[in-house]
Amino acid sequence: MPRPNRSQKVDWPDLPFVALRDTCTTLHLWSQVVGKIRLVCTPWTNHSWHVPLYVTCRGLTTSPIPYSGRSFEIEFDFLEHQLRIRTSDGAERSIPLAARPVAEFYRTVMQTLDELQLPVAIHTTPSEIADAVPFERDTRPRIYDRDQATHFWRGLLQMDRVFKEFRSHFIGKCSPVHFFWGSFDLAVTRFSGREAPPHPGGVPNFPDWVAREAYSHEVSSAGFWPGGGGIEYPAFYSYAYPAPEGFAEAKVQPANASWSKQLGEFILAYDDVRAAASPDESLLTFLQSTYEAAADHAHWNRAALERDRFVPRKK
Repeated sequence: MPRPNRSQKVDWPDLPFVALRDTCTTLHLWSQVVGKIRLVCTPWTNHSWHVPLYVTCRGLTTSPIPYSGRSFEIEFDFLEHQLRIRTSDGAERSIPLAARPVAEFYRTVMQTLDELQLPVAIHTTPSEIADAVPFERDTRPRIYDRDQATHFWRGLLQMDRVFKEFRSHFIGKCSPVHFFWGSFDLAVTRFSGREAPPHPGGVPNFPDWVAREAYSHEVSSAGFWPGGGGIEYPAFYSYAYPAPEGFAEAKVQPANASWSKQLGEFILAYDDVRAAASPDESLLTFLQSTYEAAADHAHWNRAALERDRFVPRKK
């Protein structure tokens, strides 16, 4: 099977923070409604791997959710701008994605699930957001710009592809490439296999025991988020937990990557990747060099955890 040519220029869309911010704020809250539905219906999986969404060829999906012998799936379609709910017995409903308050979106989704005989009750306070307003009480106007939503998804589509390439070089325990609706980021996490000290917790509207379970073992984690929290531009990040001595001072690539003391992470601006001669190679270089900084400073057994590339066995 031919492998993709990473030197070929592909479409990494422009993601201007100011234009994107309001639509992403809306999608962040809407995705929490959908994600919490998956959360309460899906068996608990270590590190909260039962809750994220996944990038699709049209948007973001929950993947199949079990429900009393049936299954259903909820997908954000950013091409036709619909929220699609499909069941394993052939039923389907669509809810238009358009500017509307979170309370209205929440009410419409829950009513649609009731119509499909899929009643669900969720905890309605948004997770990982300080001073969060419960969904049913959030009646302020919200912005949904179709073009910005589509551009955001097209960016995720490119990142998802590169993150999966990066993931394929690791044979130790590794997360899927998944989209966490709490922190609103696309992420992939590698594990050393060793236990980590208890996480301090303190994340807004996020139980400390969940944080401690999520970080029960040493990790090197990387991802993307569209900006905010002092980084007012879309960016890739990479961090280690626990951060080993000397990690923050490590020399990583590409040269425009830098350490954020505020966040405790290495940061690479999305625009720098997009402007590179090969965005794929620029991002892969960042992912690999920051991982190596974490693994080397923490003395991971890299020989047992890595491979150069996958070669399928001959039959």
